[in-house]
Amino acid sequence: MDFAEYIRKFDAHTAKYIPNRADWTPSDHAVYGPSDYFRMDPKEANDLRYKAVRYQLDRHFKSNRTYRTYCEELKFDPASIRASDDLDKVPVVSTDFFKTYPTGRDFALWLANVYTGELPKIHIKSKEPTHDEVIKSFNDAGMAVAYSSGTSGRHTFIPRDMKAFFSNEYALSKGALTMFYPRWGPDMHSFLLMPNPFKTNLFAGRLGTVMYDIMKDVEVALDREVNTETVRQSMIKGDTLVGKITKYVVSRTTQKSIDRIVDWIGQRSKDGSRIALVGVPFMLHYVLNELKEKGKSYDIGDRTMILTGGGWKAHENERIPEERFRKDVEELLGVRPEHCLDMYGMVEGNGWMLQCPEGHYFHIPTTYLHPMVLDDEGNNIGYGKYGRFAFLDGSMNAYPGFIVTNDKVKMLEHCPHCDRPGPVLESAITRIPGKEVRGCGEEMRKMMAADVGGD
Repeated sequence: MDFAEYIRKFDAHTAKYIPNRADWTPSDHAVYGPSDYFRMDPKEANDLRYKAVRYQLDRHFKSNRTYRTYCEELKFDPASIRASDDLDKVPVVSTDFFKTYPTGRDFALWLANVYTGELPKIHIKSKEPTHDEVIKSFNDAGMAVAYSSGTSGRHTFIPRDMKAFFSNEYALSKGALTMFYPRWGPDMHSFLLMPNPFKTNLFAGRLGTVMYDIMKDVEVALDREVNTETVRQSMIKGDTLVGKITKYVVSRTTQKSIDRIVDWIGQRSKDGSRIALVGVPFMLHYVLNELKEKGKSYDIGDRTMILTGGGWKAHENERIPEERFRKDVEELLGVRPEHCLDMYGMVEGNGWMLQCPEGHYFHIPTTYLHPMVLDDEGNNIGYGKYGRFAFLDGSMNAYPGFIVTNDKVKMLEHCPHCDRPGPVLESAITRIPGKEVRGCGEEMRKMMAADVGGD
């Protein structure tokens, strides 16, 4: 199958995510137009990105009072952005801002003030609603509010609407499948090494929704409700009774999940199915260890793709070496390193950076994402130096997706190993000193580690 047909088949299976072409905005052209985010001519990509970011900047400045006030305090005028070279001037918002929410009904007001545009009618029954009750009220009205967390247990809340959520799901899956070309097909069986996306508003879990549209069938590692309190109690340190009970209740099924995954791989090995393993690397790490202990291995490399994301911690003081992980995958499953890729992204944006098969560098989707590396004074230091990752997300319509993170990265102008144009991030991404560890891998690891020799 040639690449054009491959993408046509993908678009057919994700048709519900794609807006009517007659209604496309500059942001839609940047997300849904390119057949391959990572192989587009740089001039064309820059043009799409500038138009998308400029379109969203004007929208958010006009329709989001919180962001407009922030810009006015910085004496920033969107009219000063006249060309792609000006984009570095756009004010960015720290990821820490999305942790500054109140409780109760004031939390609903906070979400409304972060959101750009007119919200649907929200009905909140309780006088003192929990965060989960507020999120449910928003999502029952047609929103897609999600959250992430860190080691402090303090959540990050993001008020996406369904347009933003669909854009996120489409961009993630399209970026991944282009890197796996020609391996994907809608006849694939998949195991999602994450919670059931229909039983949680945890961002890492919700991401798996698109799997049900592009795969023949989907199994999940954690098929139970996961709410904010479950995650909070799992993430916080200490030995409170509630925390102990929560961690036990969530983690008691972990070994069963690992056994299920091992059995599933064995069944797929026998029936010849094409398969996809998708999720946090520590879960597959545990599966590989189980195979080692049982003296089992499989040769499914000719029909398998593996996509990981969310961080590489196995236990509190143990990081999984990526090269060792890929070697174990090859030795125990027969899957070569070029078919075992990682992704980097975050709850605050729709920008998903995918590793290339050739060198495992994170390629940036520059058709809609403007990447920057900032020093301590907030200046863009460009390529070849370590700094704080920041981006302008030209796809994000739900809130200002102009973000500075707490991740320490090094960006290169080109990949040293492949011929795809455009910038990449080195795979060794760490946290800025003093900032909490966060990410879907850390959330899942904390919840599920207790039964497998973890924290």
